[in-house]
Amino acid sequence: MTNRPSVPENSDSMGTVNVLVSPERSMEVLSRLEVNRLLDTSESGLHELFRRCSLAVLNCGSTEDNSKAIFERFRTFDIRVLQQERGIQLELVNAPAGAFVDGAMIKGIREHLFSVLRDVVYTQFEIVENPAFDLLSPANITNAIFHILRNAGSLSPQRDPNLVVCWGGHSISREEYDYTKEVGHELGLRGLDVCTGCGPGAMKGPMKGASIGHVKQRLTGARYVGITEPGIIAAEPPNPIVNELMIMPDIEKRLEAFVRVGHAIIVFPGGAGTAEEILYLLGILLTPDNKYIPLPVIFTGPRESAEYFAMIDAFIAATLGPDAQKRYRIILDDPARVAREVRSGMALVENFRAQHNDAFYFNWLLRVDQDFQTPFVPTHENMAGLELQRGQAGHRLAANLRRAFSGIVAGNVKAEGIRRVEEGGPFRISGEAEVMAPLDRMLSAFVDQGRMKLPGTKYEPCYRLAD
Repeated sequence: MTNRPSVPENSDSMGTVNVLVSPERSMEVLSRLEVNRLLDTSESGLHELFRRCSLAVLNCGSTEDNSKAIFERFRTFDIRVLQQERGIQLELVNAPAGAFVDGAMIKGIREHLFSVLRDVVYTQFEIVENPAFDLLSPANITNAIFHILRNAGSLSPQRDPNLVVCWGGHSISREEYDYTKEVGHELGLRGLDVCTGCGPGAMKGPMKGASIGHVKQRLTGARYVGITEPGIIAAEPPNPIVNELMIMPDIEKRLEAFVRVGHAIIVFPGGAGTAEEILYLLGILLTPDNKYIPLPVIFTGPRESAEYFAMIDAFIAATLGPDAQKRYRIILDDPARVAREVRSGMALVENFRAQHNDAFYFNWLLRVDQDFQTPFVPTHENMAGLELQRGQAGHRLAANLRRAFSGIVAGNVKAEGIRRVEEGGPFRISGEAEVMAPLDRMLSAFVDQGRMKLPGTKYEPCYRLAD
């Protein structure tokens, strides 16, 4: 039996259960060293990382986007690896009851749980502790990302380019969410697969719409790819449509994974996290070596989002300039046109990669500089030291602006970032007036429009812009 409650109907007032879970065809065996490290609660062990990522997966459907609050609510949750004669089992203690139906774990959530186990174990033992990977070298970082994705089975050489990366916020209006579903539906009708950050809102909507389009076309084997990382997964738990889940080691490797596997990118409305993604993408596309590499990029939303995209476009114009604006199109209130543009852009991607002998399943030719690969730790000192002035190359400024938004995301929803703000006060961000003024306008708009936190939540800024 794969999901046997250790105590039938064992639940408490917080809605938790105890259960034993066995794998199905994945991660059925682990070495003793791997098991010991997963049980090790010391700083050098993997237990806390595994526990937190597992809790996030089990907490699917949560309406809370504060990682610290989630971990506190389920502070008694634990997960243990049991070595059995025929493989392993996972013992879950005080797990969220919403992951179960009549005492049995929902199949999709169980798949996600063992995806967490797969990626935590592989990344630590085969990447981090492997001397063959120098994670200070750009080429080796990209190679590590490739190996993590390949181990997860997410690289499909038999498929023509058809994977659309969709970015956007977890806190969006009903009109914006419905629009993401409409765009997803048009993508699905054209046989296109969807990759998102795997959470709710604009990450769930395109998958939901695409699933209907795929069913209408009687397509099988459709892919709904979710890529996340340990710092954000609790605030944005994988939505139930995701059928390929990958946990990358940090936000930088997560972002690089998106641009390596995707064949087109659609950006829906969002907040600080979406701004971080936009700046990361534009910074890479502004890198001189990438000038002629095709990658369709479309910003889109319903007509109600016209002001939002005008603001984003104005911010990009004021900071990164017209070269950055040339790398995307803004299409409002026209899901079918978005899908057609994506499909035609993918034909250019396919031709380019065929001519240059680049893989369809992993964009090796795209140059990602170390500025976009080195993990940024959002401490007060690092946030205050960001170089936010225009006298540098566009892709360098984009990298620093990306770091600023990464710190704001951390202070908004990531447990460690929230703790730093609680202890040291808001992050201080300073820079050239010509950069800070449009930054202030955009952040203020995000706050006014409720894009920093889920609806109904009072937002306390985790940052302060220097006078």
